[in-house]
Amino acid sequence: MAVLAGIANEVERGVQRPPTRGTTRTKFQVVALLVREERARVKADAAMAASRRDEALRRLDGVATMLAKIAARDTSLLALLAEDAKVSDAARAYKATVLRAAGREAPDEPEEPAAPVPPPGDDKRVVPQSAISHRLANPFLAPSFGAADERQPARTRRLAGWELLDPLFRSFEQDAAGARACMSLPEPDSASATAIRVPAGRALMPHQSQVVAAAARGHRTFLLADEPGLGKTAQALLAAQAADAYPLLVVVPNVVKTNWAHEVDLWTPHRRATVVHGDGDQVDAFADVVIVNYDILDRHVGWFGDLGFRGMILDEAHFIKNKASQRSRHALALCDRIRQRTARPLLMALTGTPLINDIEDFRAIWQFLGWIDDEKPVGALMTSLEETGLIPTDRGFYAAARASVVDMGIVRRRKADVAADIPARRVADLPVELDGPVGRSIRAAEAALAARMVESYRRAVQARPDHDPTADIDLELARRIAATELKDASSKKTGDNVFTMVRRIGQAKAGLAADYTAQLARNVGKVVFFAKHVDVMDQAEQIFADRGLRTVSIRGDQTAKARQASISAFTEDPDVSIVVCSLLAAGVGLNLQVASNLVLAELSWTDAEQTQAIDRIHRIGQAEPVTAWRIIAAQTIDAKIAQLIDSKSGLAARALDGAAVDDESPSTDVQLEALVGLLVDALEAEGVA
Repeated sequence: MAVLAGIANEVERGVQRPPTRGTTRTKFQVVALLVREERARVKADAAMAASRRDEALRRLDGVATMLAKIAARDTSLLALLAEDAKVSDAARAYKATVLRAAGREAPDEPEEPAAPVPPPGDDKRVVPQSAISHRLANPFLAPSFGAADERQPARTRRLAGWELLDPLFRSFEQDAAGARACMSLPEPDSASATAIRVPAGRALMPHQSQVVAAAARGHRTFLLADEPGLGKTAQALLAAQAADAYPLLVVVPNVVKTNWAHEVDLWTPHRRATVVHGDGDQVDAFADVVIVNYDILDRHVGWFGDLGFRGMILDEAHFIKNKASQRSRHALALCDRIRQRTARPLLMALTGTPLINDIEDFRAIWQFLGWIDDEKPVGALMTSLEETGLIPTDRGFYAAARASVVDMGIVRRRKADVAADIPARRVADLPVELDGPVGRSIRAAEAALAARMVESYRRAVQARPDHDPTADIDLELARRIAATELKDASSKKTGDNVFTMVRRIGQAKAGLAADYTAQLARNVGKVVFFAKHVDVMDQAEQIFADRGLRTVSIRGDQTAKARQASISAFTEDPDVSIVVCSLLAAGVGLNLQVASNLVLAELSWTDAEQTQAIDRIHRIGQAEPVTAWRIIAAQTIDAKIAQLIDSKSGLAARALDGAAVDDESPSTDVQLEALVGLLVDALEAEGVA
């Protein structure tokens, strides 16, 4: 019991200094396992006196309570307590060490059975009609005779029989001053420039061009771990173009699915993208880029495996860190299928999570990239380790092993590393799709609002004595109709108006915005979350609490003392990762430059409000470039409002150079023009003149 309590104290001290290292996580899991086993042993010991049993259980409860408090500080540890949590070789070895230290005999641990992959006939799987058509149109896939050679295992000589995976992981946990965190990347030359083909009007930043140039020169596996805001999506799409990795499968979180399709149109406009929703009834299996979210991957893994993908991208690749999870098993199975059919496919894992957080989490990612299998390094990585001439007991093995893994394709740049490449302040739009009943309800309400204005327009033009059905749309009349709608917005008339529409959209976006904010907080640390309405702030705070993220809030009904306490907690307490702010109450008078990422969950009516919010972190004392992530509901009036705000403020390419921008139009102009745009679109769709 004393040994367990002592280790639990070590774990507690380790968690107080984030990030939690892999050795600390291993100790946490082992103590939890031993507490569980010891409790079962004590309860089953019929020869033990009742008083002694009660005392033993009380002491075990004390250790368990300590573990619960530790897990509350770092909720990622909770996954290690699950019944199906994987126990690594390092954990088994440490468990045996602890048992021996306590005078117990360490029993032989049984081998864990491999998690079964669902059979092809799994009833969740679907085959869309478009996929059937694709298969009929392409009865034979072009063979790749080089694929078999690529799958040949590396010859091991010096390292035969050595346990290598654990030393590889531990090589990233050891302090290594000056050790590289990024592979050597080439500078673009004339040959790679031909393969890159950036669309007219767009430009890659220098650090982005290097990754694309590496793909153009033949590198095919990347763990792209740049911080958010450095353009990983563009790098991945142009790398796929340089490698001619089409058709390309992109697996992403649901919140960024629509944004990936948008980025395909921006960076590779000559390639067609399709987004898989639900059972894929509307999917285009002939598209160049197929985008699917992790949550529905299990339904489509069957026909995906037969489509003939030549490349695969995992966005937020840490989603597959638990190899026992369904999403991880399907992602790895799909990747294996691609490697069987294609020689040297392009495989990219994108994540902003720093590698030093917990290198064990990257086991599944390294396997996805083909660097390791369940037991050992394979292929080029094993060859590289052999060429070092070292074995794990040699001095210098860990540094050489780390360098070998990095050279396989780890790319890690921070904002501070490439500050000269990017604007000091940037607004990045993140389109999201409003799915389900809420999304359908909002689109129906917007259609009803447009229909109401169309009816008013139709009555007005038909009342004219010189009415010409073939005439163009009368924009001046459209503006008057929109102005009347705006003036009557506060009345009790039936149906939604522009203000209630925008509020409903904000409520529908709240969960998606909070989800993306939580991902940012996990990846880059502190994030500022802005919203206009209290219910959106409340919903976001609940989601953050469910994810185990500590937050504070700044609202209009706070006292000055409470407001200052929230500011101090966010800027000074390392455990507080998100501050939830009211766009109106917190848009001025705050210094939050401890963060360099900000999420605008709801749009303001003027660029001035937006700029004031961004200036809470883009101010004197900010050491890094600032990125404001603007969440926009695609295919709704939300997108029109965003375009209007930008056009009236003179924003170009979503980038600000830090100079003051005059907002020439009041908020009523944006509201009016949004309604005009909605009316004109409806008139054009109906052919009304």
